[in-house]
Amino acid sequence: MQSPFGKGSELAGPAPAPSASSPLEVIWLRAGLLLPERVASTFPPSAPSFSPPSLPPSPGSPSPALAAAAPSPRTGEKDAVASAQEEETRRLEPDWSRKRVFSSLPASLASAGLTEEQKEFQKVALDFASKEMAPHMAEWDEKEIFPVETMRKAAQLGFGGIYVKPDVGGSGLSRLDTSIIFEALSTGCTSTTAYMSIHNMCVWMIDTFGNEEQRRRFCPSLCSMEKFASYCLTEPGSGSDAASLLTAAQRKGDAYVLNGSKAFISGAGDTDVYVVMCRTGGPGPKGISCLVLEKGTPGLSFGKKEKKVGWNSQPTRAVIFEDCVVPLGNRLGAEGQGFNIAMKGLNGGRINIASCSLGAAHASVLLAQEHLAVRKQFGEPLANNQYLQFRLAEMATRLVAARLMVRNAARALQEGREDAAVLCSMAKLFATDECFAICNQALQMHGGYGYLKDYAVQQFVRDIRVHQILEGTNEVMRMIVARNLLQG
Repeated sequence: MQSPFGKGSELAGPAPAPSASSPLEVIWLRAGLLLPERVASTFPPSAPSFSPPSLPPSPGSPSPALAAAAPSPRTGEKDAVASAQEEETRRLEPDWSRKRVFSSLPASLASAGLTEEQKEFQKVALDFASKEMAPHMAEWDEKEIFPVETMRKAAQLGFGGIYVKPDVGGSGLSRLDTSIIFEALSTGCTSTTAYMSIHNMCVWMIDTFGNEEQRRRFCPSLCSMEKFASYCLTEPGSGSDAASLLTAAQRKGDAYVLNGSKAFISGAGDTDVYVVMCRTGGPGPKGISCLVLEKGTPGLSFGKKEKKVGWNSQPTRAVIFEDCVVPLGNRLGAEGQGFNIAMKGLNGGRINIASCSLGAAHASVLLAQEHLAVRKQFGEPLANNQYLQFRLAEMATRLVAARLMVRNAARALQEGREDAAVLCSMAKLFATDECFAICNQALQMHGGYGYLKDYAVQQFVRDIRVHQILEGTNEVMRMIVARNLLQG
């Protein structure tokens, strides 16, 4: 079947950077046969096919013992009872694909204020999330699968280097476009999308601070996700106080000898490229430089795979350096520029992770809407309870407020405004706190069902919790905002 964009645009392995007159055409061309289907702009169009557990008897129903002792009904009555039970099970099944009128409001708000191009990016990302991620979200979590092939399919759509320049395989999109895409993808699997956001940050660092040789050596294979990247800043003894890191690189001729360790590194052990912040000079931020290591470097090893509450579709390990010889040509920027590179990367990383939180919260609002409509207590749907109506209204309101903050910060970062760093910190603080509260409230609305792994809402709660810790804890975000206010 031929794509409407001409011959040769069908997906067949990693797509080269296409020739296009606009970023939208890049996504279209990479999408191949995906776009003609024109997915509906609902959030999200489908979801993991979780099967509900055996349901407890409804209030007023006879106990199993009494039911067994009761006289057997006639065949017609049996059929009616079985049909009623089947209907109740179907009504309680957590299925995001059923379309309801009340879902149109949050869906329209997710696209409010976007250009037509941005709405198309959103549609492509939503379609991918619903078809390629959501059906596997629970399995990836339970079996701790790093979905390499799925992410490579995402890279064929341009999602491996979203805000990387097109001449090295990137999509060349804006920070706002990136936020929209990560929010949409996160409705399908927050954990996987969060790793993709970290990978994108690493590629951007190489693209922005690397020389031409470095850009062309590393970026194309990272943008196609033939290779994957990890960001190495945090150490066992320096988390929030990143400027005190101890991993050291000693200059010896035309190479560095690197020793030390990093902790809590996403993708470590399974990824191919490591962007490492290390000390090449004296104490403090000015003594830090940035090196790029490749897997297989002698002396590079990894700790055990960590057992985590969430984010289970991406491995997390310590990264250990023992006399690793790193060529001088693998240093990004000048000596002493590493801390600046790290902080600039984290400004975007904070927008990215906040965007992943938005997607999880949006999906959780829809799950709560569905559950309130189908679950009956005391003879009425939970949706008729005014207290729950008000809580749902508050959830939707906080979600929209968080989204506006994130998108405003994304625009500021793209424009290079002086207040961009503090706005990114504010957005990360507000969005990750509020979105976790939204997901947690959605779980509460599910009652006991929300605590079962058969229901998607609990996975969103577990996956989103760490967003308040990484890319700078929310306590550090408060410090940044307060310092900005008091120095002003």
